[in-house]
Amino acid sequence: MTIATPAVRPYQSYVYAYPHKTAYRPLGGHPAGRPLLSELWAAERKDALSLYVHIPFCEVRCGFCNLFTRIGAPEELTTRYLDALDRQATAVRDALGDEGPVRFAAAAFGGGTPTFLTAAELERLCDIAEKRMGADLRSVPLSVETSPSTATADRLAVLADRGATRVSIGVQSFVDDEARATVRPQRRADVEAALGRIRDARVPVLNIDLIYGIDGQTEDTWRASLDAALAWRPEELYLYPLYVRPLTGLGRLGAGTPPGFPGGTGTAADAAWDEQRLRLYRAGRDHLLAEGYEQVSMRMFRRAGAPHEGPDDYACQTDGMIGLGCGARSYTSSLHYSFDYAVEMREIRGIIDGFTTTEDFSRAEVGRYVDGDEARRRHLLQSLLQADGLESAEYRARFGTDPYDDFSSELDRFAARGWLAGPAGRGPLRLSPEGLAHSDALGPELFSPAVRAAMAAYEVK
Repeated sequence: MTIATPAVRPYQSYVYAYPHKTAYRPLGGHPAGRPLLSELWAAERKDALSLYVHIPFCEVRCGFCNLFTRIGAPEELTTRYLDALDRQATAVRDALGDEGPVRFAAAAFGGGTPTFLTAAELERLCDIAEKRMGADLRSVPLSVETSPSTATADRLAVLADRGATRVSIGVQSFVDDEARATVRPQRRADVEAALGRIRDARVPVLNIDLIYGIDGQTEDTWRASLDAALAWRPEELYLYPLYVRPLTGLGRLGAGTPPGFPGGTGTAADAAWDEQRLRLYRAGRDHLLAEGYEQVSMRMFRRAGAPHEGPDDYACQTDGMIGLGCGARSYTSSLHYSFDYAVEMREIRGIIDGFTTTEDFSRAEVGRYVDGDEARRRHLLQSLLQADGLESAEYRARFGTDPYDDFSSELDRFAARGWLAGPAGRGPLRLSPEGLAHSDALGPELFSPAVRAAMAAYEVK
């Protein structure tokens, strides 16, 4: 059967933040060198901050993963890493100052796999968030990522006791052969046991991540994974399309498509993979909607009536994000900053080693200024990729301009493709079902020329 290549490839980039880290650059060009955190945060509102703590360790690295993480932590590396986190948290809290209220409205531990840490190390991690940063973890939403092999009873007990309101577990597939196809060694029995332990811990929100587009996956096996997840009545489900990125395990096996779709970019194999992922996405979406779940974004589905215990996908609209750890981002109203970024294991190890030996965390290292047009693009992009969309009046109140004027060519193009819901006009901007399905094509089209150029010039490492 011949499959026509779509006019717009639906799977171009997962836009979980804008600009992407590959658009960041060293900030040493500042006349005074790297900017001081105390100066960056001096005029910022600090009464509703978000806190994100990054743990860059995993027991294995999945074949699709391009996150900033390393396998294992030899020679007490986790201790050295927590020591560095403690120093960084102290420096950041000092930089925030005491002239106005400093409060945290939400917190998250991500990675990597935060539960790679032992129960005692998780206690220390929580102490850093509370005693150094001043976050009251028991009174704000606290989300923590985990994996089947590290979701142990003692670790989960610590998290539940310290206020975790949401645990997100990467399962990807309940079919053992599909898990192996993604270079993810796990057994369904171990996954089910981990889910049982999470439910026993009585954390209010369970999220399960699943992946579609795996080599050998069919609508029947995809439905089997969905039903296996639904048996646990998770409050949230994330459905991710498989991507094959450079320097990942799967990326080393081929030219951008999984082993079952041999061929390079622009081939019939790419079209076949796109068609498979779209078909499975629609089947998964329709199944979850029929089971009483609400669609929050292309990826996120929430069970009707489930509590909201953390920000929605793409919903970091407000500035004021404090990131701790070498893979975390921080956001002020005009600057996004972090540490260096890499995918290749040797480079990641070097960055982690550098982080653990850093004594002075008083300055921003790498980043990108996000103001003017870029701030508008970020807000439109992150709002539009939510099922609720963007209220034009709210945009006008924030920026003093109208999104239909600022982005007329892009919005006209989206409307022509049938990606926008409702009649053209100056009212709310929301995606149609097909628009949501093509979120990973729509998002990149809102990138500015400058960000595109910076990302293209980035040397993958």
